[in-house]
Amino acid sequence: MNITELINKLKESGYKLTKQRQMVWEIILKNRGQHLNTEEIFNKVQKKYPDIGVATVYRTLQLLEKIGLVQHISLGGGRRRYQISNPHEKHDHHHLICQICGEIIDGKEDILDFLEENIFLKEGFRVTNHSVNFFGICKRCLNNLEEKENDEK
Repeated sequence: MNITELINKLKESGYKLTKQRQMVWEIILKNRGQHLNTEEIFNKVQKKYPDIGVATVYRTLQLLEKIGLVQHISLGGGRRRYQISNPHEKHDHHHLICQICGEIIDGKEDILDFLEENIFLKEGFRVTNHSVNFFGICKRCLNNLEEKENDEK
């Protein structure tokens, strides 16, 4: 994904490329996989483009979502976070959220295919998407906890 994809998607949807839209998109691309919230995106854009307002960032994110380049995810805490959309994914991917450091890891496997098929067979309901978050402790924090426990012994 790059600026060309943004330009093409905007044009297809009847919108023009503005400096603000470009700056927001560049920040999202540069921070791919970090699941930034609106304020974090705004702060990063403002460093390069100090005249931008937070309302412009909100509107730009809404537009990017509308044209299918990003999607928002809710991972708790009441803030929307954004990730780049992947049109090749059958479903939204899962998220693994560390309850100690807050790291968010994208789940790589779609582990719910069997459950979806069962739902269809039993209920006649076809699942078209799902959103699952797993909360726990990441590898790094587990290692830190183990080191602390070993030091205390």
